[in-house]
Amino acid sequence: MTQNEFHKLVHLVMDSKAHPPENLFAGGMDSWRARARLAHFLAMDEIDKKDEASELFHSVVEADYNEENSEEVEEYAFALQKLSALEKEQGKFDEALSHINQAIEAAEGTDFLYKYILRGELWADRWNLMHKMNLTADAEKEVDERIEAYKDIPIEHNSYLYYGYRFKAQLAATRGVTLVAKDYMHMAIHAMEIPEKYQAGLEKAFAATHDNAAWILTEVDKATPNPDMLHWDI
Repeated sequence: MTQNEFHKLVHLVMDSKAHPPENLFAGGMDSWRARARLAHFLAMDEIDKKDEASELFHSVVEADYNEENSEEVEEYAFALQKLSALEKEQGKFDEALSHINQAIEAAEGTDFLYKYILRGELWADRWNLMHKMNLTADAEKEVDERIEAYKDIPIEHNSYLYYGYRFKAQLAATRGVTLVAKDYMHMAIHAMEIPEKYQAGLEKAFAATHDNAAWILTEVDKATPNPDMLHWDI
């Protein structure tokens, strides 16, 4: 992609409903962070320039980011997470797995608490992708290892446990074991911050007595606060 093409896409994004400030893209094509930021906007459904987004995300894979700078580590891992998601949509599962693995490696390489990404969510992306690739047994083994490693840590809001138990709940639902699915989802919910206004909706979702586990979990998800908007300790 040329500088001219890059700047045309910047103005396309700035004229969209997202309307980000131009200084986000300072440095143009010479800045991997500017390329990653533009790619995130281009990947949005309302802009739908996913081929261009994928090209820009790919250009970030070998970026020389500063491992001592939490913002740079986070931007790098977030870019690879989104690239993996795009590749998953395109059925490029091996590439998607490789890039989510790189995102995890970057995020786990520091002790930073990030603003926009959760380590547990990165692992969940890997597990869901492995499940799609018929590597479910391997994924479930990893989930159990993550849960065992983090279940006794004295913190309240643990993204590893939330996403780990949620994955196990989803597996139980696909296997038709409704009570087990609900139990795992209860454990997942206990690992996250639940504002009072969500309690009634969650109680109603869990109170369902039928055996459609997938429907129950969907209702629980609808009643659960957005994890991106909550406080997490890890």
